[in-house]
Amino acid sequence: MSDIQSCGFFVYRDEPRLSFLLMQHPTRWDLPKGHVDIGETELQCALRELREETGILESQIEVDLHFRYDHDYTVSLAKYRFQPKLKTLTIFLAKLREPFLDINVTEHAGFQWFDWQPPHDIQARTINSVLGAVKEYWESSRVG
Repeated sequence: MSDIQSCGFFVYRDEPRLSFLLMQHPTRWDLPKGHVDIGETELQCALRELREETGILESQIEVDLHFRYDHDYTVSLAKYRFQPKLKTLTIFLAKLREPFLDINVTEHAGFQWFDWQPPHDIQARTINSVLGAVKEYWESSRVG
């Protein structure tokens, strides 16, 4: 069992071309995600974080419940006195229903739609492995 649980979405769109959404941090790109609140399911957390960080509502996406990506890694954060903690990241897959929907960034410096052109090399710690899992899933289900 991990010490920290974080959940989010890999959001993609088909138009104007197949692309996926990443949020801009000062030094890296990341998915819209965040920590699970007490009493919240993983999917509820992912939906809340998506709404909070992008303004995208549950009604504006199609969640693919056949895809789930889990990744465990160690973090050392100031709020834990830099003691190593096991963190589990859970990512769900969602297609944007309205490809030209406005994104309302609230917690990040910005966002970008990245063209789907695997293999991608964006962020080694978590993003690249999520992209690899999505690619494998789409190839096995002939979606992307």
